[in-house]
Amino acid sequence: MGDNMTSVTEFILLGFPLDPRIQMLLFELFFLFYILILLGNGVILGLISLDSRLHTPMYFFLSHLAMVNIAYACNTVPRMLVNLLNPAKPISFAGCMTQTFLFLTFAATECLLLVVMSYDRYVAICHPLQYSAIMSWRVCINLVVTSWTTGVLPSLVHLVLLLSLPFCRPQKINHFFCEITAVLKLACADTHINEIVVSAGAIFVLIGPFSSIVISYMCILCAILRIQSGEVQRKAFSTCSSHLCVFRLFYSTAIIMYVGPRYGSPQGQKKYLLLFHSLFNPMLNPLIYSLRNKEVKNALKRVLRIERAL
Repeated sequence: MGDNMTSVTEFILLGFPLDPRIQMLLFELFFLFYILILLGNGVILGLISLDSRLHTPMYFFLSHLAMVNIAYACNTVPRMLVNLLNPAKPISFAGCMTQTFLFLTFAATECLLLVVMSYDRYVAICHPLQYSAIMSWRVCINLVVTSWTTGVLPSLVHLVLLLSLPFCRPQKINHFFCEITAVLKLACADTHINEIVVSAGAIFVLIGPFSSIVISYMCILCAILRIQSGEVQRKAFSTCSSHLCVFRLFYSTAIIMYVGPRYGSPQGQKKYLLLFHSLFNPMLNPLIYSLRNKEVKNALKRVLRIERAL
């Protein structure tokens, strides 16, 4: 018992216990996805920065979403790739706690950015004449700062509570990164308070924003249906379609992971859901915004024309 209660300095991430040949195949596939995440979101950031026509509130918020996507991937994917090559390589205690904190921060920030983006579309469609006054740059910056701050503060609470726990041996985490509920399973003390805080945080960060976005789009739908012109209706729908796709992708997995029945899904199934949430969402988001958004496609064409001219 005394050995089990000794201070833990590192953890082993079990990741995906598969045949070595399959692990190598996954390494190559996930590495490709990682490059696509960096390239896709980097292109979105570059286009928004270079094209003055994209210097609007909607694309300002999109640039921060792209930064969150890159941060998501950089926080979890490199460690997952290392584990696929060398499953026995441990992660330090400090590194594990940092990874947990950053994941929670980026997840909460993305939730709030999606709310801000839905509010932007609500103002643009339901109050078009007051749009410039309501969505001033000062308001946009305040909304983004609030999103990041609100993402950091609850994550700090989780981190402080986590650091106060003693951890037992063996220190093997049944996940591909230091996900908070998987880490809590290794604690030698009562984690009831931690679990309550995780559940409360999930409700605050997921259900609250989800409800706000749904209400915003109900108002948007009502406003669009009142428009007489079919062409204007299609244009209004097109400005929201990309955001709706990203919204569905993000919340469909996040709510199942942290708000759905606690024991309803096997741990392995939730691990693969979170893989989709952490790897595929950041990869698909820039594709959704580029393929379904004429302004982004036109900006890309303009930038490519300028490069050819040079």
